[in-house]
Amino acid sequence: QVQLVESGGGSAQSGGSLRLSCAASGYTSSLRCVAWFRQAPGKEREGVATSDFYGRTHYKDSVRGRFTISRENAQNTQYRLQMDMLEPEDTAMYFCAARAGLECELRQSFDYWGQGTQVTVSS
Repeated sequence: QVQLVESGGGSAQSGGSLRLSCAASGYTSSLRCVAWFRQAPGKEREGVATSDFYGRTHYKDSVRGRFTISRENAQNTQYRLQMDMLEPEDTAMYFCAARAGLECELRQSFDYWGQGTQVTVSS
């Protein structure tokens, strides 16, 4: 089992930055793909970014060039989502997710989920 805990959400002005962190514990050596998802009120959850075992990344078109996903240590226990040039449309609950499979694109299903952290961007 793997447990994921997000932190770092909050409020920002349009054009500002926020950094989200995800702390993983448990059987983290099994993880091959990590991701960030988000869900805005009244909307479906959507994939934002993924990073695989080799550091290859995928991004949702609307965040590419503004958001950066990264692994912070070799132990697979810390992940980060740097969000720059924030827009009001980025307002959502953000979730960290992980999976053991090698496939690592936004369309994949994920095995483990955090509880989420709120991001609010005002214009």
